[in-house]
Amino acid sequence: MKKALIAMSGGVDSSVAAYLTLEAGYECIGVTMKLFGGDNAESKCCSADDAQDAKSVAARLHIPHYTFNFKSDFEKSVIEPFVTAYERGATPNPCIDCNRHLKFAALRTRAYELGCDYIVTGHYARIEKDGEKYKLLRALDRDKDQSYVLYSLTQQELSHTLFPLGGQTKARTREIAERENFISAHKPESQDICFVPDGDYAAFIKKRTGKEYPEGDFVDLSGNVLGRHKGIINYTVGQRKGLGIALGAPAYVKEIDTKSNRVVLCKNEELFTYELFAEDFNWISGEAPKEETECTACVRYRGALKPATAETLADGRVRVRFSEPQRAVTPGQAVVLYRGDEILGGGTII
Repeated sequence: MKKALIAMSGGVDSSVAAYLTLEAGYECIGVTMKLFGGDNAESKCCSADDAQDAKSVAARLHIPHYTFNFKSDFEKSVIEPFVTAYERGATPNPCIDCNRHLKFAALRTRAYELGCDYIVTGHYARIEKDGEKYKLLRALDRDKDQSYVLYSLTQQELSHTLFPLGGQTKARTREIAERENFISAHKPESQDICFVPDGDYAAFIKKRTGKEYPEGDFVDLSGNVLGRHKGIINYTVGQRKGLGIALGAPAYVKEIDTKSNRVVLCKNEELFTYELFAEDFNWISGEAPKEETECTACVRYRGALKPATAETLADGRVRVRFSEPQRAVTPGQAVVLYRGDEILGGGTII
């Protein structure tokens, strides 16, 4: 019998993923990853209550459950890069780093130690084997598809991963949880970054670093000074609200110039671009295409897929060109490439 390690957050998705894996005939072990919170009453995930909810579901399923402390890994691989990105004018997606370094790396090491063949999560995505290769596919429930944050998966990782929810809707997941009387059946989803539950990223960064980030100039595209900003960590490309400056017409953040400590503002129509470059690119097949590739591309989580071409450059970066201009392409976010339902790969926008 194959053995599976189930990443159980205490939410409805991972609870039902555990149930479906058990029903499919796997020997299962439930694991809750202690990443952040617990002793932080404001944290909306990774709390003691979440671990208890996961343990409750595991008990109903009659499978063992453990809580592993990955706080130090989370600090190093997720929180520190998050802070560093904002300090250099980028806008990171910490969920991508968490998946890459925690759920499909650190947790996999524990899975091997426990003799497990597979890692199972409650992500809405699908995996198919095509010959000797594995493909990562979008979930059937387009409203819940999470393939965007999974682009870093490798062939080795895909071969030892199961996504039981990829072929069903969220409504069906809730139905199963209700039928099985899981404590998580009606638990709401968290839309926040777990370690910044109030959404005030700048305050979190200041508290963590102990730094004060100096004011600087707002400038237009010609370099003309328009006013003063409150520190670069307070801004992101495309931002309009919270600028604290009145210009008589809507203004948006076009660029964050960390070298001169300037924030460049522009009109809405000046936010559009046909081209971007990405680094740290992962091609899921394990091989970068030798020719320019036609695809669709997404530049933000839950964003629309747009027709594009992708080309791997000599230095490993990938150039993505769109058939129509894209608004507010943001450094630090991910660009993910698709061909139909298949995810070709992704990388960090620079």
